[in-house]
Amino acid sequence: MLTITQDLHDQIVAHARKDHPDEACGVVAGPAGTDRPERFVPMLNAAMSPTFYEFDSGDLLRLYRDLDDRDEEPVIIYHSHTATEAYPSRTDISYANEPGAHYVLVSTADTDGLGDFQFRSFRIVDGEVTEEEVTVVAAH
Repeated sequence: MLTITQDLHDQIVAHARKDHPDEACGVVAGPAGTDRPERFVPMLNAAMSPTFYEFDSGDLLRLYRDLDDRDEEPVIIYHSHTATEAYPSRTDISYANEPGAHYVLVSTADTDGLGDFQFRSFRIVDGEVTEEEVTVVAAH
């Protein structure tokens, strides 16, 4: 189960809406070994595509150095889908290389800026996708 604060949830959704029609992507870091998302780190979609996301390799290297310096790990890896449901694509599954992370997908397919969106979380380990419950809390 993913437990996330309302503030972090809202920041992820806002990033997805802001970058629409391109896919948004980023990470929520947390103290290593805690499974507690704390620090929102929006990333640039280097692909700048409505159907694909890719972290910039330089940004990713800087992120992992920063995580090491802070004794953090990527608790959530998130991105948006702009035309399909919030479910990992074959490409998403093939690039999922953090078995301990929660993979959050936000679909902005039917979003008019005020209306519905999907916010779902998955574990992806060795190509196997398992959806998990999301609990939004006021604070940790």
